[in-house]
Amino acid sequence: MRPEIKVCGVTSPAFAVEAAKAGVGYVGLIFATASPRRVSPDAGREIARTVRQMPAHPRVVGVFTDAAPEEIAETAFAVPLDVVQLHGPYGPVAVAALKGRGLEVWRLYDGTGCGEDAVLIDGVSGGRTGGTGKVADWSLVAQLKAGGRRVVLAGGLSSANIAAAAATGADVLDVNSSLETAPGVKSAAKLAALMRQLA
Repeated sequence: MRPEIKVCGVTSPAFAVEAAKAGVGYVGLIFATASPRRVSPDAGREIARTVRQMPAHPRVVGVFTDAAPEEIAETAFAVPLDVVQLHGPYGPVAVAALKGRGLEVWRLYDGTGCGEDAVLIDGVSGGRTGGTGKVADWSLVAQLKAGGRRVVLAGGLSSANIAAAAATGADVLDVNSSLETAPGVKSAAKLAALMRQLA
């Protein structure tokens, strides 16, 4: 089965519309304070509102690295988000708090599981929290899938390796910096080229 595509670091309603037209399954909004792709809750709300007007629209994912669970929940309901992605030092307490509010939770894999709906494998290193373009350890996908986990694969994905990434069996492929002309500035042409590799 072909994996769904998530385009992360979307900063404009116009590109969100292009992503929807291209057939991506998820649009990612980054709320991490240190990210050059950060959007405010108000900007996120406008992107989400615009993309949801499309006939077949992607689900909206919010990425958080440093916010407390209550702040994450407030943003999730204000935008609103379909999924919250925890890309920082979040454990069972945070996951339980957010799932208790009825939210779908994806969490960066740390070798453990604590009830999240999907685990994210990313090529992060040196304390960075994504968007580095570093390729992840793809061998983890089969291991996690064998354990019945839903897997989101991120890190260094591009049109050059997206077909090989799809062959890992990951449920969602999370693409970010390879689609940019500058941090936070996504290219519809680069997205089209990537999607052609999965056709």
